[in-house]
Amino acid sequence: MKRGEIAFLTHYWYDERFPHCTTVTKVGCADVEKLAAWGRQYGLKEEWIDRRGEFPHFDLLGETQTRILQQEGRLFELERFTKRGKKE
Repeated sequence: MKRGEIAFLTHYWYDERFPHCTTVTKVGCADVEKLAAWGRQYGLKEEWIDRRGEFPHFDLLGETQTRILQQEGRLFELERFTKRGKKE
């Protein structure tokens, strides 16, 4: 990410403002312009970039998270969380 690549990190997450969401995907890049351009292709606005801390990133939730991860070929990021709770 510090080298200017787009990085993805999906993890468990809960916020009472979004009770239907149990995961969040953070998509970050040290190059804010590159991150903003990446986000625009998915309809994300530059002002939605979380610039707190060292790593600027978008937070993807819900349907937007699923849609973007699917288009990026990274749906496995979510699937690993949904399979854990199921009995095999």
